[in-house]
Amino acid sequence: MAMPGSLRRQPANRGLVSHCTHHHIVVFLLTFFSYSLLHASRKTFSNVKVSISSQWTPPCRNSTAPELRPYELWNSSHLFPNAEEATLFLGTLDTIFLFSYAVGLFVSGIVGDRLNLRWVLSFGMCSSALVVFSFGTLTEWLHFYNKWFYCCLWVVNGLLQSTGWPCVVAVMGNWFGKAGRGFVFGLWSACASVGNILGAFLASCVLKYGYEYAFLVTASVQFAGGVIVFFGLLTSPKEVGLPELGADEDEVSVEEDANRPLMGSDDVDDDDQNYSIQATDNDNQPKAIGFFQACCLPGVVLYSLAYACLKLVNYSFFFWLPFYLSNNFGWKEAEADQLSIWYDVGGIIGGTIQGLISDVLQKRAPVLAVSLLFAVASLFGYSRSPNSKPINAVIMAITGFFIGGPSNMISSAISADLGRQDLVKGSSEALATVTGIVDGTGSIGAAVGQYLVSLIQENLKWMWVFYFFILMTSSTILFISPLIVREIKLLLHERRLRMLAE
Repeated sequence: MAMPGSLRRQPANRGLVSHCTHHHIVVFLLTFFSYSLLHASRKTFSNVKVSISSQWTPPCRNSTAPELRPYELWNSSHLFPNAEEATLFLGTLDTIFLFSYAVGLFVSGIVGDRLNLRWVLSFGMCSSALVVFSFGTLTEWLHFYNKWFYCCLWVVNGLLQSTGWPCVVAVMGNWFGKAGRGFVFGLWSACASVGNILGAFLASCVLKYGYEYAFLVTASVQFAGGVIVFFGLLTSPKEVGLPELGADEDEVSVEEDANRPLMGSDDVDDDDQNYSIQATDNDNQPKAIGFFQACCLPGVVLYSLAYACLKLVNYSFFFWLPFYLSNNFGWKEAEADQLSIWYDVGGIIGGTIQGLISDVLQKRAPVLAVSLLFAVASLFGYSRSPNSKPINAVIMAITGFFIGGPSNMISSAISADLGRQDLVKGSSEALATVTGIVDGTGSIGAAVGQYLVSLIQENLKWMWVFYFFILMTSSTILFISPLIVREIKLLLHERRLRMLAE
């Protein structure tokens, strides 16, 4: 018996290997390190908060210390009377950045689909580098300190940094098709974790000379990266004469369409094809779809809401894990910073392995569901971790595997799937818009979550914070449950057809 075309799958990595060129490798590396540099500048701000807080508050002097005159001169840089208020303001800057970053993601996705992705990405990197330089270096060199000025700069920085993720995901989606996408994007999404490590390394190398030099180094490297991206990044295979994704697959009827998402869209009725969003025949350049059209694409809203809950948990570990280790176990801050890296390591491995499994199954939602169920168990276990660094590191890595892995999949591979599904026929110009919607909604959840975590920790202690994480992780499963049920039914249906074919 002949097997239906939808069941004749090519191996997950066969199409990837056969179509991979040196251009694919260059695009992979350029997009990887461009977003790593953006994340490095964010991590730098987190690493120098203690130094900034010390600069913004008066020095502690005992009763025998000489009183410096004139008082106004010696205290001109002191914005706050004590370290507590300075720390509170630094936390406020984090919240301001996340909210402006979330708003910017919605706008940047739309802009990226209408302008050249290379221009948008390089502009965002270079402009953000100038803002970071002004925030941390120029103000210190000029001895200019103003709370409102810092707030305005960080709002602008959030908007400019938001150009990064939608653009790099869209470029990767243009170059890497469905074959092996889960594995490639799972490996590639480690760029954020690599950026965190890079930012910590660059800041630690020059922090002894003053926090302003930490900002100077990361801003300079990021600006140089933006220039390289402008002159070296190819946003689409057609720029070098290579066929676009899906062009050669369409000629072979026994292989799947590379633009079809791994979301269970195979059961879409023929009547639904009237909904297709495509460019006019007389227009060679595909037109970008609108924001509301992108929201109406199947799976976009559900995955956006799910990612809002999951990114809240993931970013809470990013912002609060070192503080939790120091506060709960009494470990030194440097030791806590080094130990927290294991969460990123688990996320890198989790995203790669889970992406590969989803390629083999040709479905992503069931893989997410299983991982998130284990995430609930790992969160419960980590909340009861003993005062032992090796045991804590192991459980932390396991937690990162089951939380960071799905987070990386949704923000990268699944966003690319959503932006290249059948309902966007003839156009890949939904990639940046869809990515902006998913990541923007997730960033709103992350911004709200940072306030809620601090509120719960202050009133109910850390155990209830982990209960809150478990609730958010369970909510993630709940939001994608319709997709999980749908794709499991498709897997069972395909299995029955294979048994009949044998």
